[in-house]
Amino acid sequence: MNQQLKSPHVDTIVVPKAQSASDLRLVHDVIRHVQSTGSSKTIIKEFEAVHRPPPRLLPLIETAKGLINLSEICKASPLVTGLAFAAEDFCLDLSVTRTPGLTELLFARSAIVTAARAHKLPSAIDLVCTAFKGKEGQNMLREESESGKGLGFNGKQIIHPSQIDIVHKAFGRSEEEVNWAVRVVIADAKAAEAGRGSWTLDGKMIDIPVARKAKDIVSKAEVCGFDLNALRTKWQNQEPE
Repeated sequence: MNQQLKSPHVDTIVVPKAQSASDLRLVHDVIRHVQSTGSSKTIIKEFEAVHRPPPRLLPLIETAKGLINLSEICKASPLVTGLAFAAEDFCLDLSVTRTPGLTELLFARSAIVTAARAHKLPSAIDLVCTAFKGKEGQNMLREESESGKGLGFNGKQIIHPSQIDIVHKAFGRSEEEVNWAVRVVIADAKAAEAGRGSWTLDGKMIDIPVARKAKDIVSKAEVCGFDLNALRTKWQNQEPE
C-alpha cells in the first residue's frame, strides 16, 4: 500500500458512495498512516518532499444522504479536489427512473455543482452517459455533455474511448467563445484605464462578472492550445462601446 500510494501513476482516488465527511476522512487517514504523520495538514507537504503531490480525493455522490451532506464532504479533507455524480445508483436510491431529459436529476446535479463552486473545488464531474454506440448514442452524449456544461460542470465521466472526443469538444471552448473572450479582455483593459466600470460589446452590457468570465475562458483556452498571441494581435484595436 505504501508504494502504491506513492506511485507517480496514482493521481486521484475515487471514493464511491461518499455519504459523509467520515468516509473521506477514512481514506485521508490511510494516506496519513502511509506517511507516518500525525498531522492531517502536513500530508501535502510531505508528498511534495518526495517531489509529487499526494493522491487527490474525488468523492462520488450517489445517494440521497451524500447529497444532503455535500458541504461537509467538501470540507472533509484538503485532498478533496472535486465532486462527481453517479446517477445510476442515485436513481436506485431514490427509486426514480432515469429519462433522456434528465429532469429528475436536475436538483442533484445543480446541488453538486453549487457545492463544488462554493468550496472552491476545481472539479465538478457530471454523470455517465450510458449510450455510446451509433449516431443516436453520440447525439445523446453530445446533448448530455452540453447540458452538463450549461449547469456548470467542467467534466464528464465516460465508459468508452469513443466518447472522449465528443466530451472534450463539448467541455472545451469554441473558436467563437475564445474570440469573444479575447475581445472582452482587451476592451475591458481599455475601459478600466478610462475609469469605466461597465460598457457594451455587440450591444450587450459588459460588467465585472462578465469580464471575469472572459478572463477565465482565455486562461483555459491557453491550456487547450489556442494561439492567443495571434488572437490578441487580431483584436488589438477592439474598443469598449
